Amino acid sequence: MLESGSETVDPLTLFALANGAVQAVKKGCELYKEIKSAAGDVKDVLKDLDDQFHNKYKDRAPTIAEKNQFIQEKNRIIELNKKGGETTNIYTEIGQQLGAYFDNYYKCLAVFEEEERRSKTEVYHGEDSLGKRALQRVLLKKQLEHMSQELREIMVYQSPPELGALWTDVEAMMKTVGKEQSVAIGIEMRRHAEQTKIRARRRKRLQYRILCWTSSSIGVIYLVWLIWAVVQIRIDNNPELGRCLIPKGQWPYEHYNNLKWIDCEQIK
Repeated sequence: MLESGSETVDPLTLFALANGAVQAVKKGCELYKEIKSAAGDVKDVLKDLDDQFHNKYKDRAPTIAEKNQFIQEKNRIIELNKKGGETTNIYTEIGQQLGAYFDNYYKCLAVFEEEERRSKTEVYHGEDSLGKRALQRVLLKKQLEHMSQELREIMVYQSPPELGALWTDVEAMMKTVGKEQSVAIGIEMRRHAEQTKIRARRRKRLQYRILCWTSSSIGVIYLVWLIWAVVQIRIDNNPELGRCLIPKGQWPYEHYNNLKWIDCEQIK
């Protein structure tokens, strides 16, 4: 587990964040390529689209829905062409999402490394078995590596050259940052684990004290009740001994009975 601020982030959360960044990069690359491809002579693109439509429906008349779909596609091409290759914002967004992916990717790896280190030196007390947690780490690692390979394939081989260069630059930068973060995250996780142990010890001490105080209180209450019950039985069986805790005839009785707020001779 990784503590971020006051919250604790687990590998599954980091994986979900990385996956979300991957999907955003994919969509950004698709839009980037569409704008680039439509930024040339739109007349040729629209003519080619018309030819495809008429060839497809040369044997029958297209339905209204099919005509509407064709018109929507032409309008989309025209709108893309109006942007005139304006891809700066998309390029920047792709770079930011790539950074987010690598950031969570290296955080995940750092968490995995720390968990593997602790599994060799500490006794695990969690709900899941060690085997289940190890399998989870392996599966998440495989999926993260697959994401990385898929992104590299899209940006380097299936996109304009500038996106391939962006991938290379961001990957190289994040490798350095990732190594630095790995050390920092390991230290943070060990600090968090130590704080968790300290809180657990404090909680146990508090629980022990509460148990002691509760037991003592119950014991005192029971003792008072027991004395009261014995005195009541004595009063019922031997009223001549008085109604006080100290029976008549004992040496402290007279002194005790002479107190202003005590009347051991009172008869109800």
